[in-house]
Amino acid sequence: MKRYLCSYLVPLFVLLTACTPSKTPPEAAPPLKAVTLDNSVKIIAGQTVYVPIYSHIYTWEQSRTIDLTATLSVRNADLTHPIIVASVNYYDSSGKPVRKYLEQPVELEPLASTSFVVNQEDTRGGSGAAFVVEWVTQKEVSVPVIESVMINTSTNQGISFVSPGRVIKSRVSSK
Repeated sequence: MKRYLCSYLVPLFVLLTACTPSKTPPEAAPPLKAVTLDNSVKIIAGQTVYVPIYSHIYTWEQSRTIDLTATLSVRNADLTHPIIVASVNYYDSSGKPVRKYLEQPVELEPLASTSFVVNQEDTRGGSGAAFVVEWVTQKEVSVPVIESVMINTSTNQGISFVSPGRVIKSRVSSK
C-alpha cells in the first residue's frame, strides 16, 4: 500500500514544484548621475513634455473606479550622447503640484532609461493627473521617448494602457 501511495505523491510533488513561478527580483537600475545646470553648462536644445496619467479610471458609473499604478518612463533614444533630465513633477487633476521626483537634474546615458512610479494606493492625482518632464542636452540628440503605463491586475480582469508624452515647449539655443 505504501508503495502504491508513494507513486502518486512523488509525481504530485514534482508537478507542484514545477508550477511554482520563479520570483527573481528585477535588476536594480544603476543610480543616475546628478549634474548641475548653471551658466557654465552650454545647453543647445531641450523640451518640456506633458504626460497624461490616470491614478484611477471610471468603470460602470462615476461612483465606481479602478485605481491604477502609473509608471512614467523616460528613455534616451540617442545612440551616442547623454541627455539631462532637469525635472520630473507630478500634478493633480486641478493642476496643483503633488510631488517633485528629482531634487536635482540627472544625466541619462545613451539608450538608458529611468522610471518614476505613482503607487496604486496614491489616488491624489485623480483621473486627470499629469507628469511634466523637462529635459535638455549639450549635443544634438535623438528626441527621447517619454510615456506612461497605467496598470491594475488586482482582480481577475487586468487592465493596462500607455499614454504618450506631448511636447508643450521646445528649447533651442542659437549656436
